[in-house]
This record gives sequence, C-alpha cells and structure tokens, in this order.
Amino acid sequence: MKGLHVIGVSHAYGDNHVLDNVSLMIPAGELVCLLGPSGSGKSTLMRLAAGLERLQQGMIVIDDEIVADNDRHVPPEHRGIGLMFQDYALFPHLSVIDNVTFGLSGKPQAERRATDVLGQVGMIPHAQSYPHMLSGGQQQRVALARALAPEPKVLLLDEPFSGLDTSMRGQIREQTLTVLKANGVATVMVTHDPEEAMFMADRIKVLGNNGRILQAGRPHDIYYHPQHEFVAKLFGLMNRFERVVEGGCVEIPIGKIRAKGLGEGRRVEVLIRPEGVTLESESDTGTPVEVISTHLLGHDNIVRVRLDGDAENEDTGKELYVRIHHAFEPELSKRITAGVDPEYAFIFPLDEPGDIADTGYQRVSQPQAAK
Repeated sequence: MKGLHVIGVSHAYGDNHVLDNVSLMIPAGELVCLLGPSGSGKSTLMRLAAGLERLQQGMIVIDDEIVADNDRHVPPEHRGIGLMFQDYALFPHLSVIDNVTFGLSGKPQAERRATDVLGQVGMIPHAQSYPHMLSGGQQQRVALARALAPEPKVLLLDEPFSGLDTSMRGQIREQTLTVLKANGVATVMVTHDPEEAMFMADRIKVLGNNGRILQAGRPHDIYYHPQHEFVAKLFGLMNRFERVVEGGCVEIPIGKIRAKGLGEGRRVEVLIRPEGVTLESESDTGTPVEVISTHLLGHDNIVRVRLDGDAENEDTGKELYVRIHHAFEPELSKRITAGVDPEYAFIFPLDEPGDIADTGYQRVSQPQAAK
C-alpha cells in the first residue's frame, strides 16, 4: 500500500525515552494528525520519518520501501518526503518562485511545476515577491507549495498554523486542506491544538507524555468516546467527581449516569465536558446552582456556577463549568438549575490493581461510555 508505515518505533535521548513502540499507517490521500502536549514525542516521530534522526528501534516504510530500520538509513533527500516546518524556513534571499523551484533544480519543467503549485495555493500574483514582503498566511502557502512541488510520496507538516493569528488561521486551514486533498498525498500533521486536529484530520493519533499512542480513531470517536482520562482532558475544561457505582449507576449532584460494565461498589472518576452540564431557569427539575460568572467567547459562553444545597453535602459549594451555545445573561433573581447530558460524561475506574505499572499515568483501564 502506498503511503507511510511506522512500525514499532522507540526512541530515546539518553535516559529520556520519548517514543515507546509507536506504530501508525497513513495511506495515500489521508491526513493523520499526531495530537499531544509538548514533550510527547510528536516532532521526534516526524523527524524520524523524514530521516533527520537515525532510527534506534523499529522500522519505517514508504511506498513498500524500507527507508529505516536497525541496519539502514535512507537519507532524507531520497525518501520522497515533503517537509513543512513550523517557521516555514523560506530562503529570504530568494523570490517566491525561486523558493518553490529550489527543490526542483535539475528537473525538467521545474518552473512550470512551481507555477502550477503556486496557482493551487493562490500565490501566482506574488511569484516575484520576497518572503519579507509577505504576510504570515502568504508565507505559509508558499511553504506548502514548496513542499508539494517535488510531488512527494509523504508530506510532513510540523505545527503549520501555529504562527498565524486567530482570524487568519481558520481560512488558511480550509485552503490547506483543499490543496492536500486535491494532491492525494499521504500527510502527517503534528499539532498540540485539539480543535485544529478535529478540523484537519481524517484520523487522529493521540500521543501521551509516556511516548505511547493512547488512542487512535476518527475525530468523532476521539471526542465522544475517549478511552483514557488523558485523552478526554486534552479537549479543555472538565468537571470532575469521584463516586462509587451503585445499582449500575453513579449518582452525582446534577443527575444519574449509567456505569455500564463496572461492578457494584467500584470507585470511579466521572468527567463531564462543560457542554454536558445543562442549565435551565425557572425549572422545577434539576439541582439549584448559583451563577458566579459568565464569559462570552464569541461562538459560545463559558458559565461558572456553584452547587447549592445542604451544607453537610460534600459537593455543596463545588464549582462547575458550563458551555452554552447561545447568549446567556441570567437574571440572578431567577432560580437556575443544572442537569447532565450523559453524551458528554465519561466514567473511568479508579485504583485498579496493576494499572500504574510502566504507563506514566495513574489510570489507563478501558473507559465506560456513559449512556
């Protein structure tokens, strides 16, 4: 199968083990995002695939050709790899067209190919400009054109949008995705931004701080069915409760959630996304809450509320974060109550025997979907 295959790759810098038995497959035409925090090994995996680092353990295959294993190391220039760096790395003394033809030197019709890819990214009018004359978004598009010009077998993108401002980022993402799909090249993109990964990826691979892939799947599966508390927490604020399973459920102040597959008396952790907490005014159902603050983020609001109730209740006074996808200006004199949407609630076992060994996390057992 054409594309990139990474098989059982482990890598360390001295005593610092940054990758642990990582495998992934990216067929031609698919975009896979490596998502994880700083230090999780994302860029190291990218450099190994590109040939910028020598492989220590495992195997890397591109279009059925072994380019790295314990005995061989094919140089980067012979791997058919296109690279796009975080800082774009354009040559300041070369024009846009010369930057793009740089990797095509010696190839027939190099200028025609460069003009073609510049047309794909909408940069033909700037072909004779120099990098310092371009905006950040324009430089990004030139860097993409340069990476695509040699018609690589695999394209590697390292945090390609991190240097762009928020208003420009969405537009450039959309344009980049259109160009990549039109070219049909196997693409790996490194990012620490979950929203970016959700937007760009056909599949997401989540790398944890232990250098292992904790979960792989479609963006929908990663978001709605996280298999690890680390994966669930990658997507921002979480409301957390600790409970014991009783009658096949866990009961928290804002509702009851099924604990499918977990035995009676099992201690569990309940994580609820802010959009999983529902608020109603003048309702006879739900748990009374006090609104502490509300912050408009443009497309939605983040509301902070405090649980009311008996002073002896352990959860009285606990603060929750709520995401509301519409204008929210509560009248504080009204009664506000909170409930829970189980689709955004996840239950993970606590203190499972043997779950701490060599994982780098305290809980890695299979999650239970809260339905």
